[in-house]
Amino acid sequence: MSDCIFCKIAAGSVPSDTIFEDEKAIVFKDIRPKAPVHVLVVPKEHVESIADLEENHSTLIAHMIYIAKRVAKDLNLAGYKLVFNVGRGGGQIVDHLHLHLLGGWNGKPDNDAPLHV
Repeated sequence: MSDCIFCKIAAGSVPSDTIFEDEKAIVFKDIRPKAPVHVLVVPKEHVESIADLEENHSTLIAHMIYIAKRVAKDLNLAGYKLVFNVGRGGGQIVDHLHLHLLGGWNGKPDNDAPLHV
C-alpha cells in the first residue's frame, strides 16, 4: 500500500468519519473544517491532482461532482461550494485528487472564508 493517507482511508486501513461510499469514491469529514459542513469527495483510484488527469478520467470527475450534489442534498444544504485545490500553490496539501464540499452557512456565506481550503 502506498503512503497516501487518502488511499489508506479508501482501503479502510485508516479510520475516517465516512458519510458515503460507493465503488468509485468515499466521502468523509475534513479533519480541519473551513465551514460548518466540510466534507471531502475522494476517488478510490489514486490520481495526484487535477493537473494529472487524463481524458479517461472525465467520468470520474463527473461522478465526484454528482456524489457531492447527492451528499449536499442528504445533508439538507441550501447552498454550497465545490472546490478543487490544485498543487501546493493552489492550496492542495494531500497529493490525492479530492473535491471539497463546503456549506452549512444557513443562507449567510462566510465572507471571511479563505479563497483556498
